[in-house]
Amino acid sequence: MDVIIAVGYRVNSKRATQFRIWATKVLKEYMIKGFVLDDERLKQGEKVFNKDYFKELLERVRSIDMKPLVLHSDNFSPMKGATLLETLIMLGVMPSNSRPRVSNDNAYAEAIFKTLKYRPGYPRKGLASIEDARTWVLKFARWYNKEHHHSGLNFLTPEQRHSGQGKAVLANRKAVYEAAKLKNPNRWSRNIRNWDLEERVWLNPENEESIEFIEEISS
Repeated sequence: MDVIIAVGYRVNSKRATQFRIWATKVLKEYMIKGFVLDDERLKQGEKVFNKDYFKELLERVRSIDMKPLVLHSDNFSPMKGATLLETLIMLGVMPSNSRPRVSNDNAYAEAIFKTLKYRPGYPRKGLASIEDARTWVLKFARWYNKEHHHSGLNFLTPEQRHSGQGKAVLANRKAVYEAAKLKNPNRWSRNIRNWDLEERVWLNPENEESIEFIEEISS
């Protein structure tokens, strides 16, 4: 069969053209419906194969999970375009812009991609070569680690956080705010900003039992 298809799509002749039309029709039907039936062969099923042919066929159909095929995606415009939606409907796929939570979602990776994309100087017209791309990413990484005051780190730089300087920096900020409030309390209707920082963060929140187990095996 592989040889017939390979030759049929390469040879230029009337017979080959007829074959290509037939094969394309069958493949299209398979892509849309998920199956193709040979009516004539089905009529001769018990004669060609055995008396249990239709019984086996029916059992196979019943064993298939008939849940609808759903494509989960984010809510960005490429996934909501009319052309894509029409294609999905044609293929019998249900589009969903409500992506379920999965274990490998990485909110931190997505956050750095957004920071990269919306930072001033982002090369929106692209880069000329792989060397230019590497140079740009190297500069971005240096800025991100050493200069960028990350809101998720209570406005520390990643370098301050990882090098252990964070506690001293945040303690100093807290002292400055407390002194300012003491000097002019009328300007403060509430408590000062919370300059504390979580010691641990999780990609997917764990229960206390899991945390204890992870700490035990890593110590």
